[in-house]
Amino acid sequence: MFKIEREPTTPGEILSEEFLRPLHMTQKQLADHIGCDVKVINRIVNGHCALTAEVALKLSAALNTSPEFWLNAQKAVEIYDASKRLKKLPKSLLPAS
Repeated sequence: MFKIEREPTTPGEILSEEFLRPLHMTQKQLADHIGCDVKVINRIVNGHCALTAEVALKLSAALNTSPEFWLNAQKAVEIYDASKRLKKLPKSLLPAS
């Protein structure tokens, strides 16, 4: 069965701890810079909504990262959350290698 060892770091926590704090930038300043509503950044930072591909593109351009960096972080959180909700996964249809 698929097992995840630890809860992944959310894109919002990465954004806050690795970018906003070191840059001494507020959520509002970032939102204005990338052209989105501050509520979007606040919801991402606080883990109240998922990071979208559009926001990933904007963050990657502004913070010199890749969109995949942000989307992979989001995907890790979603897989972790799904693994906690699912009680049982189906057996493999393929023979063990």
